[in-house]
This record gives sequence, structure tokens and C-alpha cells, in this order.
Amino acid sequence: MFDPTTLLGIHTWLSLIGLASGFVVLVGLIQSKPLNSWTALFLATTVLTSVTGYGLPADHILPSHIVGALSLVVLAGAILARYVYHLAGAWRWIYVVSAMAALYLNAFVAVVQLFRKVPALNVLAPTESEPPFAIAQVLLLAVAIALTIWAARAFRPTTAAYA
Repeated sequence: MFDPTTLLGIHTWLSLIGLASGFVVLVGLIQSKPLNSWTALFLATTVLTSVTGYGLPADHILPSHIVGALSLVVLAGAILARYVYHLAGAWRWIYVVSAMAALYLNAFVAVVQLFRKVPALNVLAPTESEPPFAIAQVLLLAVAIALTIWAARAFRPTTAAYA
């Protein structure tokens, strides 16, 4: 088994790859492009990010465990919509909303980590209950909602690309 430091490094890299590929997938959704390889990379690394998070040392359930569970639930919806139901009917918007919810949750955790690890941000919100932290998270949520709505309205793929 991996030692905790190695697992944390793998978890962090998976998260960063999931974030980057998720933004590429978002652009593809807005442009109504399938981006099949990017989508597979995004979904796989984001699932693995959540799964590896459970292997990190903890003596009780943490908020990150709950976010990981939520992420796995929405990722299951995205994977079913994309690979089982091939985006037919309502599965198109279910896919978009689920995939973008997973991207948002990954970004949410990234903001938490930035406030914990970047000294300049940590000074502004050392307990993550101060206004700068709340403002950052509310802005992230607002942007995520707006981009998800845009993507859901714009994404009109040909079903042949997903069968």
C-alpha cells in the first residue's frame, strides 16, 4: 500500500488533472463538441480523486469525505448519461449538470486547499469562516451555475457521436 505522503501526491495530481480536463470538457460542452478523450480523462481522474481521498489518514468523517461522496454520486449520473444512455432525451442535460457539478465540487475543494496552503490567503481566512473565504466560495458557485446553464443550453451533440 502507498504511504500517506505518496497517496496524497497521487490524489493531488489526479485532482489537478481532473480540474484541467474538466475545464476543457466545459469548453467542449459550450461549443457542442464531444471531446470524447478529454471527457474520459475528466471523468476517470475525478472519480479517482474522490476514491483516493478515502485512503488518506483520518480518524473520523471529514467534510472532504462528504464532498467526495457527493462527487461520486454526481459522477455516476454523468457516466450513466454519457456511456449507458448516450445522452438520449433528458440524459443530455443530466450529463451536463452532473459533469459540471463534479467539476464544481473539485473546484470547491481546490479553493479550500488554496486558503489552507497559500499563506496570503490563509491570513485572510485562517479558520475558513471569515468573509474572504465565503465570498470566494459564493463567487465560485455563481460562476459554476452560470457556466452550467450556458453549457446545458449550448450542448446539442449529434447522437451518432455517442452511440
